[in-house]
Amino acid sequence: MEFTLSSSALSGKLAALAKVINSKNQIRLLDDIVFKVEGQNLVLTASDAENTIITTLPLNESEGDQTFSIEAHLILDAIKALDEEPIQFIVDGGLVTIKYHNGHYILPVQDPADYPMPEGVAGDYTTIEIDSTVLAENLTRALFATAADELRPVMAGVFFDRTAGHLAIVASDGHKLVSNQLNEITADDTASFVLPKKPATLLSGLIEKDDSKVTIKFGSKNAEIAFGDTLLICRLLEGNYPNYRAVIPTNNDNRITIERQGMLTAVRRVLPFTSKSSQLMRIHIESGMMRIDGQDVDFAKTAMAQLSCDYDGTPMNIGFKAGAMADVLANISTQEVVIALSDPSRAGLVFPKDGPADTEVVMLLMPMLIND
Repeated sequence: MEFTLSSSALSGKLAALAKVINSKNQIRLLDDIVFKVEGQNLVLTASDAENTIITTLPLNESEGDQTFSIEAHLILDAIKALDEEPIQFIVDGGLVTIKYHNGHYILPVQDPADYPMPEGVAGDYTTIEIDSTVLAENLTRALFATAADELRPVMAGVFFDRTAGHLAIVASDGHKLVSNQLNEITADDTASFVLPKKPATLLSGLIEKDDSKVTIKFGSKNAEIAFGDTLLICRLLEGNYPNYRAVIPTNNDNRITIERQGMLTAVRRVLPFTSKSSQLMRIHIESGMMRIDGQDVDFAKTAMAQLSCDYDGTPMNIGFKAGAMADVLANISTQEVVIALSDPSRAGLVFPKDGPADTEVVMLLMPMLIND
């Protein structure tokens, strides 16, 4: 059996597929990528048993259909070393010969008859269609807030909450929270699911920001996410996601408007001077001015940064975790942000100023205790 295709097209697909494969697998075949020739198309599959990526490539030429698998990192290293050119695969028994312009590779292949193919969505399911750029941006904005808590596994993912009025893409670790409310996506009923962090991370990196459509089909246990010529099938996290709306305050009337990059730079400068265990930084706000202080008493080091801002509220001292504040500011793209506060003991809200009209982004940070 023989087929020919573009080396660069294959290399790009292999690099994407390799991201789903674990470094250590109990099942030997999960180290492989499955090649399935169907007419003039090549279907590639990679999996870690819970997440599976299936993608399709057109072939320049093909003679015969066949399915085989090759060790993922071996084939990836071989193909990415080639320049853009047509390459020919010749499969004969347990070997494949890959011919290129001035040489060839010979690699062992496996029979993937026992490859653990994914279980797709079965029974009743719900479908959501979303713009690829919107999904990629909102997943990226939410991922940093997911938890790494074995006691609350449902928090270790991104929550998709579709209601009659909008679709919310939410993540929280209990100390910080990101809520992206997409007002253009509505439905007659409510439905929700929790996408684990790994497939969410894969999606945010693989989806092309080309305004094409992504179709998400999900049931009670699994989801199928189709984009371009690729399908991601994954297992969903089970359990009830906490009521995130209940923890977002509505009476934070003390409001700071500040240049985002300037504040981010100041927080990053102060961060190394905070305690490694707490990363506590102290923020003092008054009319026209914000001061950020960091101190590590164990090593006798301090830092201070002062910024101009617009502030409508009473003077206040409040503490936040510097690393978490830096993450929040880094995941907002607007030139200015608004920080809404109530008092030093209540959660603060950060949201973009003049963000997209059809998307409401709110990031929440729990404060840290400081001594006035």
